[in-house]
Amino acid sequence: MTEPPVPAIDGPAIHYTATLRPYRSLSPRGFRWVIAAAIAGNLVIGLPLLVLGAWPVLGFMGLDVWLLWFLFQRNYVDARRRETLVLDDHDLVIRRVSPEGEEEQIRLEAYWLKVHWDEADERLIVSSRRSRAVIGRFLPPVERRRVADQLKAALAAMRAPRYRHSWDDA
Repeated sequence: MTEPPVPAIDGPAIHYTATLRPYRSLSPRGFRWVIAAAIAGNLVIGLPLLVLGAWPVLGFMGLDVWLLWFLFQRNYVDARRRETLVLDDHDLVIRRVSPEGEEEQIRLEAYWLKVHWDEADERLIVSSRRSRAVIGRFLPPVERRRVADQLKAALAAMRAPRYRHSWDDA
């Protein structure tokens, strides 16, 4: 049996917290290997063509490597995106940080909070009264579903607290 959250001395109890970040499968070291392999492969093909007099091919192959590098760099910039969810006794606070560093904060009342999983679009939607927000657009559907289940469980635990009484220990 899990213990109920202990309220903080100077504020409301935190029932759920998560930081959502986009998944990136290629590490910086792996990126260097991919670029090195692309350069090596292009040189293996391009140098014989250069010797045969087809020198423009080598330039286009260099453009190919540059485009690959640029797209991976853009992907790494996009990976700086994140969302932080904090559910306390009063609110669900969603703090979003864009890849450029711009911050947005959405505050939804916890008492009215509903967590909805849209099966058709596989979106996680939270709503409270007239406000709503879509959470984790950058996550794969399996991860969004996991966050939805965790958030629903935290809400259920918050709304049905269990208190320890002296007769529970007997």
